[in-house]
Amino acid sequence: MTPTVPREFPRFTAAAVQAAPVFLDPAATVDKAVALIHEAAGHGASLVAFPEVFVPGYPYWNWTMNPVQGSPWYEKLYRAAVDVPGPHVDALRAAAAATGTTVVIGVNERGRHSLGVLYNSMLVIGPDGALLGVHRKLVPTWAEKLTWTQGDGSSVRVHHTPVGPLGMLACGENTNTLARFSLLAQGELIHVAGYIALPVAPADYDMSEAIAIRTAAHSFEGKLFSIVACSTITDEMTEVAAAHDPEIATTMRRPRSALSGIFGPDGRPVTEPLVDAEGIVYAEIDLARCIRPKQMHDIIGHYNRFDVFRLHHDTTPRQPLVRTGELPDEAPLTGPWTPPPVGEQVRTARPPDMR
Repeated sequence: MTPTVPREFPRFTAAAVQAAPVFLDPAATVDKAVALIHEAAGHGASLVAFPEVFVPGYPYWNWTMNPVQGSPWYEKLYRAAVDVPGPHVDALRAAAAATGTTVVIGVNERGRHSLGVLYNSMLVIGPDGALLGVHRKLVPTWAEKLTWTQGDGSSVRVHHTPVGPLGMLACGENTNTLARFSLLAQGELIHVAGYIALPVAPADYDMSEAIAIRTAAHSFEGKLFSIVACSTITDEMTEVAAAHDPEIATTMRRPRSALSGIFGPDGRPVTEPLVDAEGIVYAEIDLARCIRPKQMHDIIGHYNRFDVFRLHHDTTPRQPLVRTGELPDEAPLTGPWTPPPVGEQVRTARPPDMR
């Protein structure tokens, strides 16, 4: 995709959702997400951002159990994961279309070809309900490697949406300088960063501060707006991760583990971020504010030396099997949302309780 310089600079309201999923229940979590989309739209939001792997939650057991102990929970997460495309995504697309909002949401995406493949994915859905793109986290962070398969460079891209050129990265990817530079070089002016609350980090690691630092850095370096959405911790997540260990339970309740907010092209929060508690942060975005700061530091333009530094970004999709002479199995990204045939449900019944 060839980057294009925008000719219009939209002004709109953005919403950063800080909330917990209904843990390991995809249908109930999608219901919650749909309600939050309608709530945000009711407050005038044109862009609604949700946390990393919001549907149906984060594998905290990877941090608190050994791989053998955590394996049954991997199976539960796999069974509760989302097919893309699929009925749970259809429900989210319907909500975006009904409210006329652009939606970015994190999901656990089931691999098509292997029971051992789960992706940490971010979906971007247009205001007509079209699934515009799926970004799969390039490198799972630390203990996350026990759950998620790596994505590839094909999904590190900027999407041209009605609110402006939008890119997205999941959690620790926002420390990946080259991934961030690629998005900037594609013309990104709106960056969505999905996070999870991380109470299990080392004792000297303040997750809320870490999120703010990363977000401010990308906003300031790129002279753009960043919308960061982080999940929260529930008692059920604590019980699962702790497995009756009171010390781990105390760790899971550690404060300052989540931050959501909206940051401007000067690196400062546009409004007060939300720490730990559930809620929605709203802010007015004026993309024209990105123009003047670029005159000082445009690291994808005059403030760089491309005769000295160059980034090679391989956008080739990686598949386990390449067959010549046949149509690919991958379903295309879907167009504008349309209601299902009469008598069919957009939302599937909940899977059997695997807990």
